[in-house]
Amino acid sequence: MYKLLIWGTGILAKRFVENKYNGEIIGFIETNKSKDSYMNKLVYDRSEIPKEYDYIIIANSYATEIYDWCLKSGIETSKLIFLYGIKQRVGCIEKSVLREILTEVNYTLYCAEFGLIEETFFKADADTYLKLNQRSNFSIQEQYLWPIVTDKYDPAGAIGNYFWQDLWAARLIIRSRIKNHFDIGSRLDGFIAHLLAAGIDVTMIDIRKFPGKVENLHTVVDDATSLCQIQDESIESMSALCSLEHFGLGRYGDPVDPEACFKCFANIQKKLKKSGRLYISIPIGNERVEFNAHRVFYASTIIDCFNKLHLEEFSCVSQDKIEYNVDIHKYDEDSHNGEWRYGLFSFKK
Repeated sequence: MYKLLIWGTGILAKRFVENKYNGEIIGFIETNKSKDSYMNKLVYDRSEIPKEYDYIIIANSYATEIYDWCLKSGIETSKLIFLYGIKQRVGCIEKSVLREILTEVNYTLYCAEFGLIEETFFKADADTYLKLNQRSNFSIQEQYLWPIVTDKYDPAGAIGNYFWQDLWAARLIIRSRIKNHFDIGSRLDGFIAHLLAAGIDVTMIDIRKFPGKVENLHTVVDDATSLCQIQDESIESMSALCSLEHFGLGRYGDPVDPEACFKCFANIQKKLKKSGRLYISIPIGNERVEFNAHRVFYASTIIDCFNKLHLEEFSCVSQDKIEYNVDIHKYDEDSHNGEWRYGLFSFKK
């Protein structure tokens, strides 16, 4: 039985394990070790990789950097199996070994990543289709081939963090029977679509250009830090789902300002009417900035920053699940470990 090390402790490593493999996992590797165990196996720093192994599975999107480091460190690259994130096939490329270790699903995904479509079920299915087809207009022609081999193993859809976040906020807003809603930078193809389908007029502010016009959607292209476009105490219902944590980091072309999100917090409170409601989603956990992607907040920081409002609900989404009415300090030390946790805050003025 092959002795395997898995380089990665995130989504890609989890997916590899769930898709089945042939061998014994003796441990996991992190480029910079952050935990002692994962899936009940030891976790090693890259500087302490054990010598007793047959192959290292690189289940990590930083594959090029890992390959370069292995070269410099004298690690035998023929024992590396790269699944994603590298432009060319390097490491172990023996098809018989790959097929044996990876088994059907992982091997098919490997072939899709590196353009080895002929090694998948695609050719056998095409041969079967050709034998059975009796309609000349629908015969397979090479110039119209469009191979897709990953959908076979995907679930029917995704019920992820954004799904729960958008559904949580949309339900509350629709139940409030509000007719006009204001939003800062949330997702058009999820949350905003839910509100529009419920007949709610939505006004959105976003620093980016909008892709087109939609009935009952009113758009403002501007930096929403100051909310200078809105009169004080004029908004009955407002939301900002996974947007405020980016303010002032320059990621979306906005001016760099460490205080931008806190300025926006203060201005949001000014714009709400008495009894107005606010719905926000924001990363929570061990407080920090991960420049220039986003900030992560203690839940208590958000509550303190919105001290002119009353907290009606604090819930969380993480690892594709929603957890309702959570203690505000429960995740103060959460470092995420590759799985983001979003705090869902419902406030009333």
